[in-house]
Amino acid sequence: MKKSSDKKIDRRQLLKLLGAGAATSATALYGCDSRKKTVSGGANIGEVPTDKMTYRVTPSTGDKVSLLGYGCMRWPLKPKAGSTKAKGVEMEIDQEAVNELIDYAIAHGVNYFDTSPRYVRGMSERATGIALSRHPRDKYFIATKMSNMGNDPKLLSREGSIAMYRNSMKELKVDYFDYYLLHAIGIGGMDALNKRYYDNGILDFLLKEREAGRVRNLGFSYHGDIKVFDYLLATGIKWDFVQIQLNYLDWKHATGWNTNAEYLYGELLKRNIPAVIMEPLLGGRLAKMNFHALTLLNQLRSEASPASWAFRYAGSPANVLTVLSGMVYMEHLQENIRLYSPLEPITERENKVLEEVAEIVLKYPYVPCTACQYCMPCPYGLDIPATFTHYNRCLSEGNIPSSSQDPDYRRARRAFLIGYDRSVPKLRQASHCIACGKCTPHCPQRIQIPQEMARIDKFTEQLKQGGSF
Repeated sequence: MKKSSDKKIDRRQLLKLLGAGAATSATALYGCDSRKKTVSGGANIGEVPTDKMTYRVTPSTGDKVSLLGYGCMRWPLKPKAGSTKAKGVEMEIDQEAVNELIDYAIAHGVNYFDTSPRYVRGMSERATGIALSRHPRDKYFIATKMSNMGNDPKLLSREGSIAMYRNSMKELKVDYFDYYLLHAIGIGGMDALNKRYYDNGILDFLLKEREAGRVRNLGFSYHGDIKVFDYLLATGIKWDFVQIQLNYLDWKHATGWNTNAEYLYGELLKRNIPAVIMEPLLGGRLAKMNFHALTLLNQLRSEASPASWAFRYAGSPANVLTVLSGMVYMEHLQENIRLYSPLEPITERENKVLEEVAEIVLKYPYVPCTACQYCMPCPYGLDIPATFTHYNRCLSEGNIPSSSQDPDYRRARRAFLIGYDRSVPKLRQASHCIACGKCTPHCPQRIQIPQEMARIDKFTEQLKQGGSF
């Protein structure tokens, strides 16, 4: 007998999702109303259309792809059955919540879903496959990746990489991939590219899989060494799409180890290769704004959330095929559907203001973490992404006082320390980092993680010594 989470969607259920029933279901699960919802920044998103999604066309196959793509790197989690605080809480993907999100997305025009064998500690493909397989195969496009990263000889071997490829088919419950990527090329430079795709013959294997129709579109995602990006574009291989990091900060001021998005997008445009966009919110940093930046945006659209500006910006270039968003909460999914149903492109005036906002954001010492989780699990149990996320959020909200003489010191100090303990368990905080450095090579943003953890720990200790609340 199939589990309830594995049942096919029938016509009646789909009609329910398309109509008022979807709002009721979403309210019960997520405490929100799809018809009237206040989201980040105080914006009322109004109606969530079912038939106004903006679509772009893939030149090689003619696929009509939704401009909003579902990034499956951050699915909702819940405590594993039998897990206790005493033994350490283990988390698993909340399959029922994933089903609800994917059902709602498909009912409202979203048809591109991006995952990887590495996402959500290796659990994403299976959860995504369970949810999507309940729908007709022609209702969605699935994208996944050859994520043979690291130095494991078995994984880098031809046999090991092909086993990963075939396991992705099994987990996603498909017999072909709509979009398949060489994952995060550029990390480790040309040496890593050769080990992962050339020395073991895997690139030739994937090209033959495309010829056989088991890969409909072949591309790569880029982080890191620009020599690798340029090399792959110059090989003469016909790339059907390329995934890049693009947002209004990275357009001219690339964060971490990345290259300016203006250059990346321009090179793809020259070759008529559509761009799939990742990190439109830069790991959430562009979803929260300090007062100065928020004032500039509110002068143009007082009702618009900071996140909405970033999504409109990422979707505006004509050669963008789809913009990926890791939507864990129903209200975020609803807001993004609304933004792209249809897209209202960024105007020239708005673009100039966003350039000013980018300059403001650059003045703050954010950790350029996108919460991709590639550094996890930490061998000593630290939650690195959660630590960086808390620090960056406090920075955006003005809760990083420079000294005890700041007028708002007591409030900011309290907000930082209490928020830190609430979002990151004490045994997983930066104070327990021993600077082993095992995480650093895996970071696509090239963050010097031990140094940043030490900086946050030092700041935290200074706050703790600043007096009682």
